[in-house]
Amino acid sequence: QVQLVESGGGLVQPGGSLRLSCVASGFTLRNHAIGWFRQAPGKEREGVICFNPSGGTTYYADSVNGRFTISRDNGKNTVYLQMNSLKPEDTAVYYCATKLSVWEACRPPLSFTSWGQGTQVTVSS
Repeated sequence: QVQLVESGGGLVQPGGSLRLSCVASGFTLRNHAIGWFRQAPGKEREGVICFNPSGGTTYYADSVNGRFTISRDNGKNTVYLQMNSLKPEDTAVYYCATKLSVWEACRPPLSFTSWGQGTQVTVSS
């Protein structure tokens, strides 16, 4: 049974940092694209960043390029989202999601079939 569990969200001041974690179970994470998405109140869900099975990073949101990074720990079957220089507009519920087709790349940002429950990130002074 495929399962994704996010953690690490919270309240942070503008300019601060947070690291989100997504623990995967029921499949081998390194063989699959794993991405982070977010949904702010009143807005549609948007793609943020994705880790390709090949190991490269795909940015979906230009606004986070240079501030957010994604990494993967194969031994822990876990992916991380490091968020630096946070801004109030980064406030959202953050979700990790995976494409279940083996070796499918992050682009296009479609076919993400398994999702975590989300973790709230609030950037405010």
